Amino acid sequence: MTTSIPHASPQGNGADHTVAEIAQQPAVWREIGAVLAGARAELDAFLGPLLAEKELRIVLTGAGTSAFAGEVVRAALARTTGRRTDAVSTTDIVAAPRAAFPDDVPTLLVSFARSGDSPESVAATRLAEQVLHRVHHLVITCNSDGQLARTHRAHAASHVLLMPAAANDRGFAMTSSFTGMLVACLLAFGALDTGGVEAAAAAAEHLTAGGLDRAIDTLLARQPERVVYLGSSSALKGLAQEAALKLLELTAGALVASYDTSLGFRHGPKSVLNNRTAVLVYVSNDPYTRRYDLDIIAELRASLAPGSVMAVTASLDGLPGDDTWLLPGLADADDVILALPAAVTAQLIALRSSLARGIRPDNPFPSGKVNRVVQGVTVHPPPECRDAIP
Repeated sequence: MTTSIPHASPQGNGADHTVAEIAQQPAVWREIGAVLAGARAELDAFLGPLLAEKELRIVLTGAGTSAFAGEVVRAALARTTGRRTDAVSTTDIVAAPRAAFPDDVPTLLVSFARSGDSPESVAATRLAEQVLHRVHHLVITCNSDGQLARTHRAHAASHVLLMPAAANDRGFAMTSSFTGMLVACLLAFGALDTGGVEAAAAAAEHLTAGGLDRAIDTLLARQPERVVYLGSSSALKGLAQEAALKLLELTAGALVASYDTSLGFRHGPKSVLNNRTAVLVYVSNDPYTRRYDLDIIAELRASLAPGSVMAVTASLDGLPGDDTWLLPGLADADDVILALPAAVTAQLIALRSSLARGIRPDNPFPSGKVNRVVQGVTVHPPPECRDAIP
């Protein structure tokens, strides 16, 4: 089996949607750039007055992969807007709304959702409105018919930003939807421009055309039983979370995956290492943060078997050529831009690992044990407002 996209999915192996949705990402990002350019005036009219308020708090929310999207963009949005910006999952908001919103300040809740039909999606927005006196909503979603989009479409304090139809992944795991919503959010807040989109898309096209085929072949030939993803900056830590989840999802939990930061990994999580562990370090482009990534790479390579530690980087500075996966054309990019093609590396590893185990990536849980849209959640009314959530 070749690993290049779009040729990685022979008919009948249950990977057609996932393969196509990984491969289409550069085109989806460019299309989102065009969508955002056309919506600029409307977006500015909504966001401008909010961002002018010095007390504004921006809360980025979602569940699972959508929650990790918030962590990826958090630092970039804080830097661009100059406003307090936090990533808080919908699952945390629903479970403890007053802990999620401890200060009653003007708040912009940015909700990421592929389907918008997860039970917590709308509940989180309603709880924010119960706890806070002033809250506005920017809904970034891939499904125009989802409950989240329908709830907020006519809401005076909301703006719904719809992704292109292709971004509404049909496969089990979020791929195009994850990176597409990242691009949309960054463009909406001015933390990314068309040049950054094009640079990320070009790097991703290198990957989907087979640029890392041999490297991934070598990694999987070692048959790791545990994979650790490390990222130190906010953007790359969020990506490491998503990378670990992608591998767990597409291998139906058969391959154990975890994440941490380069510094945090030494504080206990390093216990996961054995002679069947692979470590991938997403190396920051920030010169200061990068030092810590290079330190952990050197330390782990000195103690683990050759070929166990991979560096995913946009620059060879400080790194040997062996076991270094290069993302071309991004040596000067912010980590949040680097995260876009770096996400493709995680998706390709997960896809290949799934197929190698005879799992069907489009539906790795045919029993329904885990669902594409979460089921089985009961949203309980908070004690101070028993009848507020229908």
